[in-house]
Amino acid sequence: MLDVVFGQASDFGKIRTNNEDAMGSFIPISRHQARSHGYLFAVADGVGGMDLGEVASATAVSVLTEEFPKAQAGTMLVSLLPRLVQHANAAVHDCTLAPEYRGKNMATTLVACALRYDQAVVSHVGDSRCYLVRNGQAKQVTQDHTWVNEQRKMGLISAREMAESESRHILIRSLGPEMFVSPDTTTLTLQPGDVLVLCSDGLHNEMSDEAIAAIVSQNKDIAEVARELVARAVEVDGNDNTTAQVVRVRAVEQIGMYRGRPYRLPS
Repeated sequence: MLDVVFGQASDFGKIRTNNEDAMGSFIPISRHQARSHGYLFAVADGVGGMDLGEVASATAVSVLTEEFPKAQAGTMLVSLLPRLVQHANAAVHDCTLAPEYRGKNMATTLVACALRYDQAVVSHVGDSRCYLVRNGQAKQVTQDHTWVNEQRKMGLISAREMAESESRHILIRSLGPEMFVSPDTTTLTLQPGDVLVLCSDGLHNEMSDEAIAAIVSQNKDIAEVARELVARAVEVDGNDNTTAQVVRVRAVEQIGMYRGRPYRLPS
């Protein structure tokens, strides 16, 4: 069956006095629950310049981790995860209507990854990222919802210009400002030895894909790997909160689907 280990770390950085990043997870408590629901990991980054970024990010992660195990057993992750992201968006939006937050603006990015059998489903809004590291090579799974990335996709600026732009942090999509949001969702087929990295921009803005892959490919305790990843990013710059979850896949359970129901493939 699917077997993963994970580690996570977060750091205020060298400048900030509070941490607007949030992270959370759901870990099944039995083999049955691993097959009926699976694992969930999530990282959120409260949008700087808003009033209550830490409330927005914590709310989003809390909704996902609390609602995920309540889903009907066997629910397709590719439909469940974006639905939960929408629920998280509604919760953040509703926070602005609460008496204690009335008149406050808040928003957050969110990247979430659900795993079951040999599949990973990644759903995200904003510029918090997910990477898949396989055979020592890192591949960015998510695409940032930023103004400069849209300009790059249209061929108006180069990747180098995007990286150096003063507008690279301007989001075109985030949780909270609107009643509805449209997350991007991707499905991956996992292999033993794969490593998934979920992180805020405080990490990926300071480290190349090659540096991320080199650190998480080490044969070390996974919690130590997560701490090293965050520490390295803070050492490079440290002007932002920095958060990472590192999920190492030790074994998978290959399955097929027939009329929406999974069945185990012959060995």
